[in-house]
Amino acid sequence: MNIRKLIEQALDEDIGPGDITSEATIRPESASIAVIIAKQDLVLAGLDVCCSVFHYLDPGIQISVFAQDGDKIIAGMEIAKLSGSTRSLLAGERVALNLLQHLSGIATLTTKYVDKCRGFKARVLDTRKTIPGMRILEKYAVHVGGGKNHRFGLFDGVLIKDNHIKAAGGIAKAVESARKSAHHLLKIEVETKTLDEVREALAVKADVIMLDNMPIDVTREAVKIIDGCTLVEVSGNVTLDTIRQIAETGVDFISSGSLTHSAPAADISMKIK
Repeated sequence: MNIRKLIEQALDEDIGPGDITSEATIRPESASIAVIIAKQDLVLAGLDVCCSVFHYLDPGIQISVFAQDGDKIIAGMEIAKLSGSTRSLLAGERVALNLLQHLSGIATLTTKYVDKCRGFKARVLDTRKTIPGMRILEKYAVHVGGGKNHRFGLFDGVLIKDNHIKAAGGIAKAVESARKSAHHLLKIEVETKTLDEVREALAVKADVIMLDNMPIDVTREAVKIIDGCTLVEVSGNVTLDTIRQIAETGVDFISSGSLTHSAPAADISMKIK
């Protein structure tokens, strides 16, 4: 994805033909200093993108940053200071903060999930449940928060889900077809919903077996059946309340769409000094 194009589109959407409020109240020659402040504890992500919004809008804006992506920020901390045209600062404020708040929210939530898995081998993964056009940034924020990225799209990983299985005529047929057509370096992952499907996926030597929406006791049984013969991923109904219990079963991966589609925006503001 072209980040510059995303910024251009976002600014065009917000500003349109002009910021009529600032143009009506602020003199063209007015200059100001502004600070970006965290109003909650958070894990920072997207600061470079935030700064790029202002530089795209007005290359004359000067920016000093006091943190970097991945830093744990305390409420009240100044993240960056900006100086330049008052009109430009106000015109870029909302788009810049929207991106910074959203990405920092994802990184902050991801860190909470990762912390819940401390002491176990399970790695926290994202999914393709992202805002259209924002996937690369959202997956970047997951990485910043300590998570790992699942496949980026349909083109870089074989994941045989329930609809593929039904359309292909079963797990064995779907895996056989995938092995014939997929690149030899690609792993083949199979989604399973029952222990019988787990056994079938194991029999055809799937590289990764996904346990989808299985109760915790069934997950434990599935891990015993697989017995280290292949990698195991859990997906579905993963929350902060359940993820540690899932990790305790000995699975290798825990994926959650909520990292990207349900992360609350971090509380960050910009103030003219």
